[in-house]
Amino acid sequence: MRILLIEDDKTIGGAVRDHASADAHAVDWAMSLTDARGFADVAAYGLVLLDLQLPDGSGISYLRDMRSRSDTTPVIVLTARDQISDRIEGLNSGADDYLVKPFDLGELSARIHAVARRYSQQSAPQITIGAITIVPAERRISRDGEPLELTAREWAVLDSLLSRPGSIVSKARIEDALYAFGAEIESNAVEVYVSRLRKKLGAETIATVRGIGYRLAAS
Repeated sequence: MRILLIEDDKTIGGAVRDHASADAHAVDWAMSLTDARGFADVAAYGLVLLDLQLPDGSGISYLRDMRSRSDTTPVIVLTARDQISDRIEGLNSGADDYLVKPFDLGELSARIHAVARRYSQQSAPQITIGAITIVPAERRISRDGEPLELTAREWAVLDSLLSRPGSIVSKARIEDALYAFGAEIESNAVEVYVSRLRKKLGAETIATVRGIGYRLAAS
C-alpha cells in the first residue's frame, strides 16, 4: 500500500517510514502541509499518517479540507496531544484512528492493517482461489491446506491483485504500491514478484494480460 506520512519530526518520521517500508509499504514522507499537498496532487494513497502540529499549519485543517472535498482516504492521526477533547476533535474531523506519541511501531502496524481492512474491497474474511486459501486480515495463506510463507513485498503485490479480484491490475498500480517517490524502480521488479507468487500459488492463479497488467483468478 502507498502511504502519505505527514510528520515534521525527523526522528519519529524516519522511524515510521523505515518501519512501514520494511512492512512493504511505499511511504512518501512530507515534512509540511505544502509538501503533502504536492504529493497528493500527483499520487493516489491508500492511507495518510497525519501529525497535527506542522510548521505551516494544522493537521486538523488539512484533514477537514480532505473530507470537504469528499476525499475518503483513511487517516490515522499521530500526535502528542493526549487529551480526550483532542481525540474527539480528530475523530469528529474525519480521522479513522488516533495514536498518541510515543507509540509502539508494532501497534502502528496493527492499526494500519486494521484501517486498511475496513476500507478494503475484500469483504470476505476468507478468500478461496482453487487450492489457495487466503485470510487477508491475518496475513495467512495456504495451498492444499499447507501453509505458505510470503515475503512482505510478495504480500504487497498480492494485496494489489486482491483489491480487484478478477479484474486487470496495471503494472503501474502495482509499482505504486511498492515504491515511494525517489525510490529506484527496477524495470522488472513486478515481473519478478509475480513470478515468485506463481511458483508458490500455482501458475494458473495469476494471469498476464499483455501490455496491460495482471489479473488474479476469480475466487
